[in-house]
Amino acid sequence: MYIIDRIENNIAIIEDTITKKIIEVNIKYLPDNIKEGNILTFNGKEYKINTQDEIERRKKIQDKFNRLKN
Repeated sequence: MYIIDRIENNIAIIEDTITKKIIEVNIKYLPDNIKEGNILTFNGKEYKINTQDEIERRKKIQDKFNRLKN
């Protein structure tokens, strides 16, 4: 699983969530509608946005934030 950290000059800076390795990928190899924070999977040929994992991750982050506020 990969997370898009940021996009600079048509290059997406992506973090591998397991190894924490940072890689750079030209956005022409990524889905058209990518944005910072998207979670991607890679099947050996192409990257795909993983919407379900993204929703779950955002919920966990929001839950942690809410616990810190209380």
